[in-house]
Amino acid sequence: MLFNSLQFAVFFPVAVALYFALPRRLKTLTLLLLSCVFYMAFIPSYIVILGVTIAIDYAAGIWLERVDGSKRRFVLGLSIVSTCIVLFVFKYFNFFVSTFVGFGRLLGWQLPDATVSLILPIGLSFHTFQSLSYVIEVYRGHQKAERDVITYATYVMFFPQLVAGPIERPQNLLHQFYESHSFEHQRVASGLKRMAWGFFKKLVVADRLALYVNDVFSRPHEHNGLQLTIASVFFAYQIYCDFSGYSDIAIGAARVLGFRLMENFRTPYWSVTVSEFWQRWHISLSTWFRDYLFTPLGGAWVKRPRLLMNLLITFTISGLWHGANWTYVAWGAINGAYIAIGILTKSTRDKGYRLIGIGKTSLIRTAIGIATTFTLTTAALVFFRANSFSDALYVLSHWFRNWDFGNVRTEQFLLRQMPVAILSIGFVEAVQYLHSRGALTRSLARYPSTIRWPVYIGFTLAVVLLGVYRSSQFIYFQF
Repeated sequence: MLFNSLQFAVFFPVAVALYFALPRRLKTLTLLLLSCVFYMAFIPSYIVILGVTIAIDYAAGIWLERVDGSKRRFVLGLSIVSTCIVLFVFKYFNFFVSTFVGFGRLLGWQLPDATVSLILPIGLSFHTFQSLSYVIEVYRGHQKAERDVITYATYVMFFPQLVAGPIERPQNLLHQFYESHSFEHQRVASGLKRMAWGFFKKLVVADRLALYVNDVFSRPHEHNGLQLTIASVFFAYQIYCDFSGYSDIAIGAARVLGFRLMENFRTPYWSVTVSEFWQRWHISLSTWFRDYLFTPLGGAWVKRPRLLMNLLITFTISGLWHGANWTYVAWGAINGAYIAIGILTKSTRDKGYRLIGIGKTSLIRTAIGIATTFTLTTAALVFFRANSFSDALYVLSHWFRNWDFGNVRTEQFLLRQMPVAILSIGFVEAVQYLHSRGALTRSLARYPSTIRWPVYIGFTLAVVLLGVYRSSQFIYFQF
């Protein structure tokens, strides 16, 4: 069920009313049943796959508390392998087989194609990682094994963040299913406002930018340098507003029900370095890889060559997590290389700035850092969006060629779509800036209703009138 669908517009109010109307002892079971309905709106039979991973890791958590020593490592490994096999079969089997066959043919081997026709279950990577974090935390002794299977299943299947995160840790979310949640007007209103902000980012900004981005990236060789550059920049904002919009809706929906989810984005395009960018972008995934892959590899407490290798391994695997395609692997590896190069050149860059009289806190240095980071991350995102490796290289190699402002296709977009697109991007950045200076909603709440309600109504009308209503899938649903 898409958040931006008529189905969800009916489902969510009914879910909220039902949740608050029922007694406390039935609330968790109700949430589980509602989450099943939500997930089965996509492909009903795939709930069985989700049920298998839930059963594996629920049993593993209890088993881990009953054994010790090397047996605990065996149980952990068995759980991780069993859960990841499901992910591998549905997401990576065809990718690895086709890669092996292609490599074999380069060596002159005659290998048959052995791909299978499977549809990737929505959000499989997300709930797989949420399940794995539970088992790992139980193994580390940071979380007690959950004995109530209904509660554990609801933790994995909680519908606001089921298909695209944030990827929660058990320490943050599990205990909340045992808390008492009643209808509180202020909290519900806050959640609905957060959801409205997410819908604005998705419907008004991301889906409008997609009109141009999809056209250009579907036929990059038919567009000039100006169009390719605009499309690349627009995609950077499309994916940000699409995914952070989803996170806003998820966080807001959970808040309406009385649950607290972690923040997933913190104005990433204001980052001064690529390293800082990854502390602000898809935070739940970045911290997952930090805690469960980068740190076990040795983290930052190793010699520099090993540190750089750890970074490259972590980011390359992160790229593969996003999709079974070499373009995603390249995107991840490029970001890892950015951070590695940043570490190697930091002292040289600091010395260079000092020589020209620019201090660490200088606005000029900050502006240069933000512009450089945005350019680098946008260039990497071309691999994320392009249909093939060759398309990505073509787009990047033509960024600064043939900037023809008189092209008919460009003029049509300038007249029809670009004004709203650019104003919407500017509005998003302005709101984020004001929010960073102090909670915008709390500031607005201090004004009388004669001011607040026209703002709320105007914002709602903007979403209704300027939104693109095609029930387009969120980009990260495919992962």
